Amino acid sequence: MDFLDEQRMHLLYEKFILEYFRKEHPELTANASQIPWQLDDDFGDMLPVMQTDIMLTKDEKTLIIDAKYYAHTTQRQYDKNTLHSGNLYQIFTYVKNKEAELAEQPHQVAGMLLYARTDEEIYPEKKYRMSGNQIGVRTLNLDGDFDMIKSQLDEIAEKFFGEAV
Repeated sequence: MDFLDEQRMHLLYEKFILEYFRKEHPELTANASQIPWQLDDDFGDMLPVMQTDIMLTKDEKTLIIDAKYYAHTTQRQYDKNTLHSGNLYQIFTYVKNKEAELAEQPHQVAGMLLYARTDEEIYPEKKYRMSGNQIGVRTLNLDGDFDMIKSQLDEIAEKFFGEAV
């Protein structure tokens, strides 16, 4: 039952973030878009669909957000907290395929893992540069009033798309 509850909360969390950006930031295009695999030989049998949780675009900028709702925002290996490797590989794959899709036009593509903050002592708040793209990892603190949550989401849009959003 806990697993089912966590799955439902994950879907609610994803949908909330997507609908927030649609309603509060009409200057952005906010969708849960698919990204086509950028294949060299058009042989894509058995490849999984790359379905984003949230893709925000404005002009030549694209921010792909993968919303994560877990009991633990990091994994513990060898007495060290690290990011969930599968999540990082997934957002990196989304970003690099979107980057390749837009190669013939001006563009800037970035990705973000956006975890719901838990009561853990360690939570990720990092930015990385990987193969020319920014990959961010953040937590969204849902333990407060709506104005606090709104402020955090607005900050994501403002930092990536600029003050004009």
